[in-house]
Amino acid sequence: MSYNLLKGKRGIIFGALDENSIAWKTAERVHEEGGKFVLTNAPVAMRMGAINELAEKTGSEIIPADATSFEDLQNLVDKSVEILGGKLDFVLHSIGMSVNVRKGRHYTDLKPEWTAKGWDVSAVSFHKVMQTLYKSDAMNEWGSIVALTYMAAQRVFPDYNDMADNKAYLESIARSFGYFFGRDKNVRVNTISQSPTPTTAGQGVKGFSGFIKYAEEMSPLGNATADDCANYTVTLFSDLTKRVTLQNLYNDGGFSNMGVSEAVMSRFEDEE
Repeated sequence: MSYNLLKGKRGIIFGALDENSIAWKTAERVHEEGGKFVLTNAPVAMRMGAINELAEKTGSEIIPADATSFEDLQNLVDKSVEILGGKLDFVLHSIGMSVNVRKGRHYTDLKPEWTAKGWDVSAVSFHKVMQTLYKSDAMNEWGSIVALTYMAAQRVFPDYNDMADNKAYLESIARSFGYFFGRDKNVRVNTISQSPTPTTAGQGVKGFSGFIKYAEEMSPLGNATADDCANYTVTLFSDLTKRVTLQNLYNDGGFSNMGVSEAVMSRFEDEE
């Protein structure tokens, strides 16, 4: 169902890879709500995915960009404003990568250069995106910037590895840069802490199926899906949340406030 929440709004969506990705689902929902956008991803990721299909479906253009490169980001922002016909109203940062996870390197034995690469892609890129937008004065007043995160930034999930550190840094950047973006430009910056979601990237984490099953049994509303996250993101892009900023917002079926659930406890109770 469409409510025209984003009619006339323009933006950039980072990270759509395939139909399993949250960025892909968000692009579809933004399109349904009347928003126009440019799609972007790293060239190597674009070769792996099906972003051309999404672009055709939503009537969007694609601009390849390495989110760790200021040169690429400046080109992306400049061309997006030109293509869309004005300043931007929303940006989604849906980017994450850990070389240590890909290579099966344990958290107690990280390779520093791999850690630095993942940190740059997963977290510092968010600062670089906002820095480029800020310096270019590319956002309209009351615009909205959202990044996706996970609660391993606050709690221990052993197999999430150095991605937990990356997400913690990402959330800190959202608060710190969000202050300046709000004060100087009336632009809001938030992160959404999503339930474990079977995206292509997520399924690369060791023990991910166990994450999902455990979270499902712990959460009173069950896990939030990629579609749920897309809907939540749309509300943050809309004018209905004009004063919401510097927040890490949990979209996880209640998991983040649970100590234990009866369903999980029942697995440990002695049989009578």
